[in-house]
Amino acid sequence: MNYYSTNKQTPVTGLHEAVVRGLAPDKGLYMPEVIKRLPEEFFGCIEKLSFQEMAYRVADAFFGEDIPEETLKQIVYDTLSFDVPVVRVKDSIYALELFHGPTLAFKDVGARFMARLLGYFIRQEGQRQVNVLVATSGDTGSAVANGFLGVEGIHVYVLYPKGKVSEIQEKQFTTLGRNITALEVDGVFDDCQALVKNAFMDEELNAHMKLTSANSINVARFLPQAFYYFYAYAQMKKLGKADDLVICVPSGNFGNITAGLFGKRMGLPVKRFMAANNRNDIFYQYLQTGIYVPRASVATIANAMDVGDPSNFARIFDLYKGSHADIRNEISGAAYNDEQIRETVRGVYQETGYLLDPHGACGYRALEEGLRPGECGVFLETAHPAKFRDTVEAVIGHPVEVPAKLQAFMNGAKQSVPMSKDFGSFKAYLMNK
Repeated sequence: MNYYSTNKQTPVTGLHEAVVRGLAPDKGLYMPEVIKRLPEEFFGCIEKLSFQEMAYRVADAFFGEDIPEETLKQIVYDTLSFDVPVVRVKDSIYALELFHGPTLAFKDVGARFMARLLGYFIRQEGQRQVNVLVATSGDTGSAVANGFLGVEGIHVYVLYPKGKVSEIQEKQFTTLGRNITALEVDGVFDDCQALVKNAFMDEELNAHMKLTSANSINVARFLPQAFYYFYAYAQMKKLGKADDLVICVPSGNFGNITAGLFGKRMGLPVKRFMAANNRNDIFYQYLQTGIYVPRASVATIANAMDVGDPSNFARIFDLYKGSHADIRNEISGAAYNDEQIRETVRGVYQETGYLLDPHGACGYRALEEGLRPGECGVFLETAHPAKFRDTVEAVIGHPVEVPAKLQAFMNGAKQSVPMSKDFGSFKAYLMNK
């Protein structure tokens, strides 16, 4: 399948180049030329399929023309070595728990898939080392670092804002060593993302080393996230709750919800989507006004959503051919400040015993306030609440149990390289590699 740039100033290319490049030469994001609609019989029996079986069918629609069947099946099955269950929280509100993977965050799915796909391409072509640049506001760094750890021919550089990710998140990518380097940037997430984008555009740097991205700007990172939307629907169908289904996505860089929107284009019977923001409510404001105005991000307790210029807005805009009315027709929005997030975590825990993380709290509250009569809602619980232990413990007033997977990271020694937000310093560092 061919992929085009959202800026439409560069020729179409194949999957291999789209994945290895990450960002198109004209600074646009790659989009598949065709979004294949899956047959009705697939949805008719979807609840009888395993997570891996249905995910392979979805993956085949995106990647089947470019990757041999057995190879793609192995990539999908290896990626999805854990469950993502739907759990009832209250009345017609359910959580899709995406924190059962190796780093206890939703990004494990996309990161593990991309690592395996990129490794396949490198083996096929015998390429020189590929260097993965990834900016993180929290969970992306840990998911990508652990997904690529030890993969031959790949070195990962994780850029993260100093003092703006939780200690547990930081330990998940600064304690690994081997082919993982953590760069502690004196700035905010948007500064980290700008460094990555500028690196891709620098001809001298790209002549020196082969670069790609593992952020959701990469098609191999964001498209596999469609898998769990199909699985959520299948689980709700099994419960008899799939009619008038609304899915709410806590949204930062908007790769996650974009994957869900692709699923809807493929025939997934979701009535509508909701995008839940924190104080970084750029998309919410766009929905109200029709004008997209990026701005500097502000720090919140839902730090993975602290994005002031969401990269994947370009994909949403392209998907709907720039129609504000069409976007509003399928996506509604909500935005919450820190106190409202705390209030939601506390209230839901006291009422139901279910412990939300700060991001999932935004998704839950948006459903609670925005569901219409007869609708049933699923929100994405994107990370385990123990990853935000200090925040959550302060809200509920007692200790949060830390899973063994997370505790193992906490016992490691931090290794990071201090980095200025100035691109010249970043480029000089990479040119010496």
